[in-house]
Amino acid sequence: MTAPRILVLGAHPDDADLKAGGTASKWRRLGYEVKLVSVTDGGAGHQTHHGPDLTRRRRDEAQAAGAVIGAAYDVLDHPDGALLPTLEARGKLIRLIRGFHPDLILTHRPNDYHPDHRYTSVLVQDAAYMITVPAVCPDAPHLEANPVILYFSDDFRKPAPFTPDVIVDIGDELSRMMDMLHCHASQFYEWLPYNGGYAADVPVDAAARRSWLEERIRRRLRPLADRWRSQLLSTYGEDHGRRIEYVEAFEASEYGAALDAAVRARLFPFVPTATQVVEERAGPEWPDVRVDD
Repeated sequence: MTAPRILVLGAHPDDADLKAGGTASKWRRLGYEVKLVSVTDGGAGHQTHHGPDLTRRRRDEAQAAGAVIGAAYDVLDHPDGALLPTLEARGKLIRLIRGFHPDLILTHRPNDYHPDHRYTSVLVQDAAYMITVPAVCPDAPHLEANPVILYFSDDFRKPAPFTPDVIVDIGDELSRMMDMLHCHASQFYEWLPYNGGYAADVPVDAAARRSWLEERIRRRLRPLADRWRSQLLSTYGEDHGRRIEYVEAFEASEYGAALDAAVRARLFPFVPTATQVVEERAGPEWPDVRVDD
């Protein structure tokens, strides 16, 4: 059986690795094919630099981030801040999905503060069935079936809160994820601090910057494990589940293929199955006994 193919679709350069970088790193260590994509060109994400110079810089940053884990990182040419779910944009996404032939697509949920995030999600939803229709974009061979589609986690509660179907312990990949995010200097050390009003806090030295950013990301991620602690205990077992500090979580979309037990085990082999957890719990109480004892 061939290794699964994973397509991570973020709206902007840095969205894919910020929301799924730890899990992407796990997949790459297993030899899975991973493609990270920014649906927009990132050309509006800076306080002083805009247009072609910024898009080139952000494309270079994205490619450097992908190289950290040995994954391709593509940046499409839809204008940052102006993405719309047009037929043209849908066709481009259909061709991209068909060309990569993923087993799994990860993307934003359709309810989100940023229109580019929302419309990236809508475009994935609109492409989902159409990728199987031969008469749609006939220049790109159609897929026989939809891939699984999962949403990134978020904190938005209306019209419905995020409900995780898969939670991944990324503690062992946090360093590589940080190496990826550190590549996006224009965002994490310039634009986001400016936009958030904390630019004066950013260190000048590169090593100090990375340490500063890592602490910010750790503070951002820590509450998620506690938020879903009961599910972590159920999934990973009591001992491991209580030790988990950093996670990425994903919610299944009804627009994609079913995430049944067999598919889940193939796509997320590093997340224990219910049987494994039962065996882990039973181990200390019911040690192996030889029949000739």
